[in-house]
Amino acid sequence: MVSSSVLGFPRIGANREVKKAVEAYWAGKISADDLTKVAADVKKASWTSVKSKGVDFVPSGEFSLYDHVLDHSAAFNVIPKRYVGLGLSPLDVYFAMGRGRQADGVDVPASEMKKWFDSNYHFVVPEFSEETDFKLNFNKAVEEFKEAQAAGITTRPVVLGPISFLVLGKASKDAKPGFQPISLLPKLLPIYETLLGDLKAAGADWVQVDEPVLVLDSASTLESQFATAYTALSKVSPKILLTTYFSRLDSNVNFVAKLPVAGLHIDLDRAPGQLEPVATAIKSTNIILSLGLVSGRNIWKTDFAAAIKLGQKAIDVLGQDRVIVATSSSLLHTPVTLANENKLTAEQKDWFSFALEKAAEVATIAAVLSGSQDAAIAAALEENKVSIAKRREFESSSDDSVRKRVSAITPDQLERKSPFTVRKDVQAKHLNLPKFPTTTIGSFPQTKEIRQARAKLGKGEITNEQYEDFIKKEIETVVRFQEKIGLDLLVHGEPERNDMVQYFGEQLHGFVFTQNAWVQSYGSRYVRPPIIVSDVSRPHPMTVKWSSYAQSLTKKPMKGMLTGPVTILNWSFPRADVSRELQSKQLALALRDEVIDLEKAGISAIQVDEPAIREGLPLRRSDWDEYLKWAVDSFKLATAGVTDQLQTHSHFCYSDFDDIFPSIQRLDADVISIEASKSDMKLLNTFKHYGYSNQIGPGVYDIHSPRVPGSQEIKDRLKSMLDILPDSLLFVNPDCGLKTRGWKETEASLVNLVEGAKWARENYA
Repeated sequence: MVSSSVLGFPRIGANREVKKAVEAYWAGKISADDLTKVAADVKKASWTSVKSKGVDFVPSGEFSLYDHVLDHSAAFNVIPKRYVGLGLSPLDVYFAMGRGRQADGVDVPASEMKKWFDSNYHFVVPEFSEETDFKLNFNKAVEEFKEAQAAGITTRPVVLGPISFLVLGKASKDAKPGFQPISLLPKLLPIYETLLGDLKAAGADWVQVDEPVLVLDSASTLESQFATAYTALSKVSPKILLTTYFSRLDSNVNFVAKLPVAGLHIDLDRAPGQLEPVATAIKSTNIILSLGLVSGRNIWKTDFAAAIKLGQKAIDVLGQDRVIVATSSSLLHTPVTLANENKLTAEQKDWFSFALEKAAEVATIAAVLSGSQDAAIAAALEENKVSIAKRREFESSSDDSVRKRVSAITPDQLERKSPFTVRKDVQAKHLNLPKFPTTTIGSFPQTKEIRQARAKLGKGEITNEQYEDFIKKEIETVVRFQEKIGLDLLVHGEPERNDMVQYFGEQLHGFVFTQNAWVQSYGSRYVRPPIIVSDVSRPHPMTVKWSSYAQSLTKKPMKGMLTGPVTILNWSFPRADVSRELQSKQLALALRDEVIDLEKAGISAIQVDEPAIREGLPLRRSDWDEYLKWAVDSFKLATAGVTDQLQTHSHFCYSDFDDIFPSIQRLDADVISIEASKSDMKLLNTFKHYGYSNQIGPGVYDIHSPRVPGSQEIKDRLKSMLDILPDSLLFVNPDCGLKTRGWKETEASLVNLVEGAKWARENYA
């Protein structure tokens, strides 16, 4: 018999219960016990709902109040010294690591966050040194396994593997030069042995051990560490399902096949071509192969016929008893359930499958591959066949004018009229900005009043005219505030925007939108990605009205704010029937029209944000060149159709630039702003190493935390920046937009930012 499994489930709750409870706890409105109760209810609902779909292996232990990697750090005592001895409860230490804390005499910044491989999910980076004192503070895997048992469900616990935990971490500031976290493996393994041994004693038959670093090129150097780790762990553990996702094993399968594990999971959604070499490599072993046939990353209904064909290939090599049908990865990256969507058309709803529906899909595919004669399974198979045929029919239609425009793109359309050395002088005269110009990344706080006004408009409780009057007042408030504190290059604050991707998608042809399809980005920050369903075009200007209005209120220059084509693509659920390159270039052409219209309307600087350009980089280096070519070309296509005096900006966050620095240079943005504060400004060394001729604004404080940086802290950061970067190139700005922050902390932080810039002018004249 072929079994079925889900690798992980969204932990936000069907109605975002976890977000609401976590934020209520932060606000002091509920107790830790209240928060624990909400978490318990959501976990139980998830286990029960997945089991109800007929899934054999239901996951547990992957639930988190903030981030699963942070959970491991807290469990294994990987707690940086700055969070110790503050008089905080373990729960508050945990949240302080994730988001910082500035209350009751405690002032500590958040830990660094990075993107989880090529997804839009952020994880909190573990910090290691020679002095790291591993111990098991709590065994979350056992606790949740027993919790599920009490609810009548036997689960397969999920644990982040020891190699990935170390490799995804970083050396702390107090580590010795040259220290590598992987060197701690001998100290860490006994803790994992205890954790897994306790799981076995608790009655767990299987454990899912995630080692996603196995799909990276760098894993090829870790063969001995994997052999050491899994030889030790297999002796004390339940049966281990070694789990990979997001890409392919490639040659790493040669040593993975020799590991003493009971099962291996591979992602056949992202890398279907790896099935044959992996199945061949493990054929002579007893390893069971878990097939990631149902995507954990998109929302499209699975094509059962294609999935079954792939599954049968595995069965032909290994037999039914050595095959599991599974989601390709955790369903963390998908919304909870399609059942909460009431405004999609019947046709649209028939295209999609969210987490709970995907659980049913893996069970159905497994049943078919097991030879089930059940009438319900046969009906589901026929229904899927009809549904997929209808979607293919819809996909076959296209907007010829959009396709022809993409085909007609020329190299000249990708280049500015003059090189940066010429543009810089033209822009300096036109904008008349001081040395160390100050600006923000774009958004200002989205207050309760703004959200209420948007909701009232949607419900028809206020007219569009009333809503626009409200937005005008909000924009004027932001403009006057910036003038008052002395910012140099202003923004309008984006009060009219619900989300930096959704706002544009709603004004473009080719997108559909959901009501409740929320996905976790980090902590309590959830997003509702738009869905690209057909060719994309711009029917009318999208931002010109509000940027022009904001510029009319001030004599200072105003930045127009746009989200870049690659980020819109990566932060949407893209089409699966055409290439990402085609979708990106369609978006770029739509944005090109918007950029040109903004300049015509009198806007002198335009920021086209691409925070996801690094995120979208393929995990295998051999795939990089193709992606970087079209990704950079898309940005240039969007921004190059303007005069020399238009200053183009772009923003990047959580980006490791070392490997792709030539591509960042090739973007040819006049100014780039980058996240620098959370990563201890290590990115600046990349710019020092390579040299960077265009202007740059490294973030001087972290906006993902409510903590207010002192003015001296900002001055110290600027001093560090000026030790590396030429003073003629430096902009002064936060490290990201201010949408999620409150006004009180925003005002205080920006006042200190302006004071820091004034100090720099006085000392670096």
